[in-house]
Amino acid sequence: MLKITPYMGIIVLIVATVGLWYPILGYFMVVMLATLMIISPFRGRWFCGNICPRGSLYDFWVGKITKSKKIPKILESMWVRVPVFAAMMGFMGYRIFEVIQTESFVNQLGMVFVSMCFVSTSVAVVLGVFVSPRTWCTICPMGTVQRIIGGDKYQLQVDDDKCISCNKCSKVCPMHLDVKNVSNNPDCIKCERCVDNCPKDALNFPH
Repeated sequence: MLKITPYMGIIVLIVATVGLWYPILGYFMVVMLATLMIISPFRGRWFCGNICPRGSLYDFWVGKITKSKKIPKILESMWVRVPVFAAMMGFMGYRIFEVIQTESFVNQLGMVFVSMCFVSTSVAVVLGVFVSPRTWCTICPMGTVQRIIGGDKYQLQVDDDKCISCNKCSKVCPMHLDVKNVSNNPDCIKCERCVDNCPKDALNFPH
C-alpha cells in the first residue's frame, strides 16, 4: 500500500456528508472514476487496494468495529455483481437525465454523484460492520469494471518452492482470497499485505 492509503477514507466522508451542502464536491467521484479507468488496463484492481477512498475507510476505520465474518462466496458471482452494476448505473443515468435540462445543472449533477456516494457508502459501512470491511468491494460496480478491463494484469507471483503453506497470507487478505492460488484471480486488489506477511518471501508483484 501507499503511505497515503490509510488517510484516503477522509475524502469519501467529506464528499458523502459535506457534499450534501456543497454538491460541487460530487465531481470528485468523476475524478476517481477517471483515475481507475486509466489504471485498470495496466494493473487491474490496484486502485481498490491503494488509493480508493472507500477502501481506506473500510480497512482502517470500519475494520476497527467489524464483526469480521467471512465474505459470502455468492457475492463473488457475476449473477450478483452484474445486476448490482446495472441497477446503480441505471439509477444514476435516470437521475442525470432528470437534471440535464435544469437551470442549475452543474449543482444538480454534482448532487447526483453525492447522493450515489452517500447511499452506497452507507450500505457498504453496514456490510463492513456486520460482515467484513471489504464486503462491498466484492460487489462494487467500479471494482467489477476494473476486473473486466484488467483482471489479468499485474498478477501476484507465488514461488511454490519457498511457500510453506502457513496461510498467513490468506489470513490477512482483506478480500478473503485463497492467496496461494490467487495468481489468476482478477479480484486481487494488489494491496501487498500478503507480501508483507509472508515469512519466506514467497510472494511478490512484478516490478
